[in-house]
Amino acid sequence: MGSDGAVGTAEGRPRPALLIALAIAVAGLLVWWTMSGNPAVPAAGPSTPRVPAKGQATASPGEDLAVRLDALAAPRPSADGGSRNPFRFYTPPPPPVRAVAPPPAALRPEAGPPVPTGPPPPPPIPLKYIGLIEAGPGQGKVAAFSDCRTTMHGREGEIIAGQYRLVRIGVESVELEYADGRGRTRVRMSGQECVGK
Repeated sequence: MGSDGAVGTAEGRPRPALLIALAIAVAGLLVWWTMSGNPAVPAAGPSTPRVPAKGQATASPGEDLAVRLDALAAPRPSADGGSRNPFRFYTPPPPPVRAVAPPPAALRPEAGPPVPTGPPPPPPIPLKYIGLIEAGPGQGKVAAFSDCRTTMHGREGEIIAGQYRLVRIGVESVELEYADGRGRTRVRMSGQECVGK
């Protein structure tokens, strides 16, 4: 009885050589599977299949790389339609231009007076009015002028410095013009800074 029990335990126990051979076979199968390009564990697919968008055709992997020029010539969907595609760039055309009627004559701006064109004005007169000179009785007023280099004087109507006519003498100012009548200007008494130079 004892010998039968010993034989039963030896036969019921797995042999180590058999376990080693089985492990080598499983490892070889895994190596062959990964080297052949197949993943060891198949990737789980999505739980819900992807449904293509409305109006979008399903394409095989080879068709994704093909250029479809006919899609460029296809008419674009209208903005108010239900087939709006946010991934397609589209610039709407500008609104039509409406003709604008000109304003009535009463609202039109009035044209100003025409700008006279002619020779440029003469340069300003550089003389400074110093003041009045006391003259004898019956000799009239005499005005004194300076250009900060020389001092000169004159009565109303006389030519000063060979090119300026003294038109009128006042208490605080005089009127001078060029000998030909151009460039009449009023010169205020301001020549005191030239006195003594």
